[in-house]
Amino acid sequence: MGRPRDPSRDDAIKVAALQVLAGAGYCGLTMDAVAAAAGVGKATIYRRWASKGDLLLSVIDDATADELTRPDTGCLREDLLVLLHSLAEVLAGPSGRASRTLLGALHHEPTLAEVFRQGPLARWQKAFTEVIDRAVDRGELRPGTGVRMAAEAGPGILLQRWAVTGQPLDSAVVTVVVDEILLPLLRRH
Repeated sequence: MGRPRDPSRDDAIKVAALQVLAGAGYCGLTMDAVAAAAGVGKATIYRRWASKGDLLLSVIDDATADELTRPDTGCLREDLLVLLHSLAEVLAGPSGRASRTLLGALHHEPTLAEVFRQGPLARWQKAFTEVIDRAVDRGELRPGTGVRMAAEAGPGILLQRWAVTGQPLDSAVVTVVVDEILLPLLRRH
């Protein structure tokens, strides 16, 4: 029957996969490299995940499952500040660094792209939708599709700075995005 699987090895393997991905990129992510970083044999990994793609899907889903703060302060501005600060922290953290290395691979790996869309991107969209819906319910915003499109501007700016330009995502940037871009756009609709 064999010995039971040690759940702590799952965590060690996932942490190692994030480290290897962040350091070596998608092309450099091999089961051998993950096994070496995790201090396990390659067979230990293959008993849990059949492929590099399966491992990455599990790692991405776990790493991003609960990392975005979902505020409900009773004030749209405060909710947006908390939410965008949270997104900036996620992007600057380990899963953000790993995700950045995956961006180039998503075009060539449709399964990975779909998991990324259904995992972290869907959770982020849901968090922003909740903030906007509550603001509409409180009468801070008028309902409409333009509101939802305008709400995408904030995360879009942060994601562009993070993925393309490499500019900082600090508190001052988040405040400018909320006060000078998002709120005026949202309240125009």
